[in-house]
Amino acid sequence: MVSEKIRKIIETAIIEDIGTGDITTKAIVSRDLKGKAQAVAKDDFIVAGLDVFCSVFVFLDEQTQFKFPVADGRAVKNGDVIAEVTGSLFYILQAERVALNIFQRMCGIATLTRKYVEAVGNTGAKILDTRKTQPGLRLLDKMAVSLGGGFNHRMGLYDGVLIKDNHIAAAGGITAAVAAQKRSLPQALKIEVETKNLPEVQEALRCGVDIIMLDNMTPEEMKKAVKLIGGRALVEASGNVSLRNVAAIAATGVDLISVGELTHSVRAADISLKIT
Repeated sequence: MVSEKIRKIIETAIIEDIGTGDITTKAIVSRDLKGKAQAVAKDDFIVAGLDVFCSVFVFLDEQTQFKFPVADGRAVKNGDVIAEVTGSLFYILQAERVALNIFQRMCGIATLTRKYVEAVGNTGAKILDTRKTQPGLRLLDKMAVSLGGGFNHRMGLYDGVLIKDNHIAAAGGITAAVAAQKRSLPQALKIEVETKNLPEVQEALRCGVDIIMLDNMTPEEMKKAVKLIGGRALVEASGNVSLRNVAAIAATGVDLISVGELTHSVRAADISLKIT
């Protein structure tokens, strides 16, 4: 149902929560007692992570069954039933909190991502996530961004090249940093360089990089940079991006807009699980 990496995330969360055993449920609920529970929206949001949600219950009891009135990526409103879980109440009660914790976070990320995507409209700019994710949950956080209509930046330090300001400082400049990267590039990866002003943009262009990040520039500076680059590299805007200014940033002509807020401080969706 889910990948082995996601299964390990679920296993870690279950062990953290249940530990040596759920002393409350063991005392009150028989393993043979069957029942049904509904996950109900208590807010308006975008659904994300249904497979992960049900996999938490299946981890404890493979006989658990599900019905989904909605699909990932769809909008729901307060009071809508999102999922129906049927099986042993003994296991449903033990999986409940972990399943909701993961599901609520993923729905919250997808919902905020959708707002950003809608804010940039038809400008052509793509909304990207960052590495500012919850430790241990990056895979799920980035899945939720995709389900909200956004795009994933590199998954980690191992699958994408991004030469940032500290790399540049350590190497002695953009030119030196790019040259060193090109000498040791392990595979056909695109090279991205972070810049903070127009002279650095010019230097990055001379180095022949693939993507130029405009870090913490004003919209006016971004417009000048986009004109200077003239399609010779993809242009990414980054730094202090918010729903208040993302439309203005997209209007400058940048190709990509990375938003740390999507995952680093997201508000979880409000969902309850009620035995029916």
